[in-house]
Amino acid sequence: MTAEAPETQQPRTALSRDLSLFDITMVGVAGMIGAGIFVLTGMAAGTAGPALILAFALNGIVTIFTAMVYAELGSAIPEAGGGYLWVKEGLPGGNAFLAGWMSWFAHAVAGSLYALGFGAYLELVLNQFGISLFGLQGDLLHKVLAVVIVFTFMYINYRGASETGRAGNIVTLAKIAVIGAFIAFGLAAIFRNPEFLSKFSTPSFAPQGMAGILSAMGLTFIAFEGYEIIVQAGEEVKNPRRNIPKAVFLALAIVIPLYMLVAFVSIGAVTLPAGSAQATTWQWLGNHAEVGLGEAARNFMPFGAIIMSIGGLLSTMSALNATTYSSTRVSFAMGRDRNLPDMFGLVHARTRIPHIALLLSGLLMITMAVGVPIKHVACATDIMFLLLFLQVNVAVITIRKRYGDKLSYGYLTPFFPYVPIIGIITKLFLALFMFHYSPLAWYITIGWLLAGAAIYWLYAARREREKEVTPVVIEERAHIDRERFSVLVPVGDPARSANLLRVAHSILQVEPGNLMFLHVITVPDQLPVSIGREFVNEVRPIIDQAAGQAEEMGLAATRLVRVGHRTADAIIDTVEETQANFVVMGWQGDVSDPRTVIGSNIDRIVKKAHANVVVVRGDVQLPAQRILVPVQHPQHGHLMSHFAVSLVRPDDGYIQLLHVVDPQLSARQRADRAATLRDSLHRLHAQQAETPPEQNQRPKRRFRIRIAGGDVVEEIVKRSENFDLVLIGASRESWIRRTLWGDRTRQIARRVKCPLMLVNLRGGRMQFGVSSFFQFFWDIQEGAEE
Repeated sequence: MTAEAPETQQPRTALSRDLSLFDITMVGVAGMIGAGIFVLTGMAAGTAGPALILAFALNGIVTIFTAMVYAELGSAIPEAGGGYLWVKEGLPGGNAFLAGWMSWFAHAVAGSLYALGFGAYLELVLNQFGISLFGLQGDLLHKVLAVVIVFTFMYINYRGASETGRAGNIVTLAKIAVIGAFIAFGLAAIFRNPEFLSKFSTPSFAPQGMAGILSAMGLTFIAFEGYEIIVQAGEEVKNPRRNIPKAVFLALAIVIPLYMLVAFVSIGAVTLPAGSAQATTWQWLGNHAEVGLGEAARNFMPFGAIIMSIGGLLSTMSALNATTYSSTRVSFAMGRDRNLPDMFGLVHARTRIPHIALLLSGLLMITMAVGVPIKHVACATDIMFLLLFLQVNVAVITIRKRYGDKLSYGYLTPFFPYVPIIGIITKLFLALFMFHYSPLAWYITIGWLLAGAAIYWLYAARREREKEVTPVVIEERAHIDRERFSVLVPVGDPARSANLLRVAHSILQVEPGNLMFLHVITVPDQLPVSIGREFVNEVRPIIDQAAGQAEEMGLAATRLVRVGHRTADAIIDTVEETQANFVVMGWQGDVSDPRTVIGSNIDRIVKKAHANVVVVRGDVQLPAQRILVPVQHPQHGHLMSHFAVSLVRPDDGYIQLLHVVDPQLSARQRADRAATLRDSLHRLHAQQAETPPEQNQRPKRRFRIRIAGGDVVEEIVKRSENFDLVLIGASRESWIRRTLWGDRTRQIARRVKCPLMLVNLRGGRMQFGVSSFFQFFWDIQEGAEE
């Protein structure tokens, strides 16, 4: 089958989506469970008293207004950048710069808060074991440890490691488990001592009145901002228009009740130690400040201080990692948009990490952690987030008005525009009220905003790039006819693409259709997948060379470049979007991981891709003269034979179907197996009757059936020595079976010397060229070996 060479075309770039609803919900929960519970509960209790429960509930209500806005915009514009991007699209002039400037500061200073919280909880652990670090203690020790942990996560992010995927989910679930245990033991203590409920009686419920409640709301508002991280990762979320709104509300539905229960048991279950200088439990918690939760757990929970300290360390570290990632990401985006100097947009050639943005974000964290007390660090962070969310509430109104008929929404904010207007009013009120609690935090905020305004008017305004607003462009790809048969060939190494192309060419000779080449650009988890677009020019020669080889064979190829965090997911996404019938991949060699057959990437594609998958090992010369096809189940012999016929030499080639049985099997039983195998080949023969005679003039293909007794692996390896190619069906053995007895596919692949293909056929009967099989099928030679 030949086709005219296509006109010169540019490879198309698309983005890969890796995060499921559960993954992205856990990202949001991880971003919230950190400062809110472990670090700020004690300080907030010292401000609001037992009314901390009400403060958390009211904060949840205030948050819902902006969360609905984030859900709407995140479903309609699921791109990296979140609030910074939406303000840039919805508000004029320097608003976008100020949004990014505030977002960078807010996330960086949130990292300072988490680093200080880490230092406080680590000191609590050290004290439990009587360990002293150079005689340091209190605030000085907290700041030293904060600097160390910030540098640690800067290095981790620079190397490209991150808390994502399954590991991140496990850490988040562990934190929830610790909080759940704290709540359970606290509730049990309260039920055993009903008199504890008197702490929540009316006269003492809000000892500092509404001012204390509002101060606690402002102080702990950062505990609710984790849902912003959900939409910042919008480009990496599967089915974002459905999953982003769900994840936002699910994360809040998990966190808000947890916060209220923690406040209830922290104040209600604690018995004041003998000789305490404080008269009430809420004052006692306030005195212990950022480690108040750990001290409360010591009071009513076995090993409570240790368990909560471990939870606090996990929470502050995971939150610090998330804010290191997000602050770097925001400053990098501003550098790429020329709002900050170009060095912010530089990406390290080896790790593909924006290393300058990472370094400067880390230095900002350290400066705030060292130079400002933790209470004011928390307040400055809260004020910045409140002002940023205020801008987003304004932007959603303008975006709905300007682009509402052009965007595809997965969620619409009800009672529009009243909900965002309420969000604007409540955020502004809380931000202004924080001056009552921490004037220093407002002075820091004003100084940062003035510095940002100066940078914008003196520098950034002159460098801004004029660009057309395209808020819904997520990916680009070539037009592909999904109604036609198609073969997808992922290419990475140009030296191996010719081998894969020969296999694809053989398949397309049997069933004409589309040929697609795919190259996957992988980027570290810390970066949005959109950064991979910058590497398209570097990989273009790889896919162009493959397309050139296809043209020499007379095949027109579509070239596609995808960007993603994992190669396997990018390939699976492409199969789903293009409805490819076959995927032809290369395999470099054996792997040591017992949980996989031939490697985690290929194993995942074989299991998840809704296509026939062919994995090629070795230099395959096609068409082959002699092909060995081991058959596990005789009744299914026609499936692999059907594929083998497209690869065998037309004149003098033959295909041997090998079925290995127990050596104790009788001659009669072996003959029955041979008959079953022969019948499976005849099963489709009736369909050939409708094939026009003029299409049935291909040369013969000779099939030989062999029934052999012995060990499956040994027989296949021994007989493969006389063949040019071995085709093996994909293994369905469980991980436990592979671990105990060894996977047969791996053993065969490791020991067979000739070229080999691992083939996974979907859907029972191959969907391509069923009738063409019998154009080559004239006689079957069978034999049985004793």
